[in-house]
Amino acid sequence: MRRQADWFRQSRRKLESARWDIQGEFYEDACFSAQQAAELAAKALLESQGRIELGPSVYQLLQAAGTAPPDALQAARVLDRYYIPTRYPNGFPAGAPMDYYDRSTAEEAVGHAQAILDFVAARL
Repeated sequence: MRRQADWFRQSRRKLESARWDIQGEFYEDACFSAQQAAELAAKALLESQGRIELGPSVYQLLQAAGTAPPDALQAARVLDRYYIPTRYPNGFPAGAPMDYYDRSTAEEAVGHAQAILDFVAARL
């Protein structure tokens, strides 16, 4: 049973969560949620192809799908940078993740995730 609709619905919800994080000034969380939204969308695309891929890399997932244009792959590369350092203090030499992310970065991450969701939506 293919469940791409469930994967994609959850990706949309996660992207909305990222937008709420921006409003609350939780910029590191917004970046991570944007990465998660794109990851879920990429997995929805693969699910629609009858494939299940593991791992968090949006870039690798979109490459596996074989249909992503260069701009979606570039957005995925940026989002993959937010998978670990947005959550763990040891991702930086000092301070906590909240010290390293701002509104501009979070809005960029949400924009990249939205572009990937738009790409996937057109193919589901």
